[in-house]
Amino acid sequence: MKDKGIESVILFVKQELKNAEGGHDWFHIERVYRNALHIASFEREADLTVVKLIALLHDIADSKFHNGDETIGPAIAKKLLQSLDYDENTIEHVVKGIENISFKGGNFEISFTSKELDIVQDADRLDAIGAIGIARTFNYGGYKNNPIHNPSVEPSFGMSKEEYKAHKGTTINHFYEKLLLLKDRMNTEAGKKIAMERHRFMERFLAQFYAEWKGEA
Repeated sequence: MKDKGIESVILFVKQELKNAEGGHDWFHIERVYRNALHIASFEREADLTVVKLIALLHDIADSKFHNGDETIGPAIAKKLLQSLDYDENTIEHVVKGIENISFKGGNFEISFTSKELDIVQDADRLDAIGAIGIARTFNYGGYKNNPIHNPSVEPSFGMSKEEYKAHKGTTINHFYEKLLLLKDRMNTEAGKKIAMERHRFMERFLAQFYAEWKGEA
């Protein structure tokens, strides 16, 4: 039996993201949704409705595409869920989840945590690593016209949330500034296991990339 509320949210998100950048479009949401359901199958205490809603709405208005404004996404989600008659506790949980899911350089104060957010955060981070993560990273780098690689430019570490959001570096450096850090920031055992294999794939990719860059392969 289909959940009409979830089905309505899916239709809304598909419409809102129909022209989104390729790494943050409906297909990204769909992958995170599937990852979240898989991880949630090992976390029996999680509220599956909240997991689904955070997964579906976590990137409804990514601040990267709204001049850094982090309030738009939560506001859209709240208005939608209210229109679908979700209870206030569920709405508050989902909104707080959306507000706290992003990496943002990894250096910011977390104001909310829950089992449901842990699950979706892992699902979202899994989509940022491995083969899909590599594809998304180069797609976004091209979208922003960032250099693929510049050996003279070092990765930037320890950035504040504001510095991270404003940072414009190379696509290869982004692996070191974010992607390769994610396996150690996973919350769930299932997420950690999947992340490890995807991390190894990225390491193999980078080794091949550098060999080809130097004309050694």
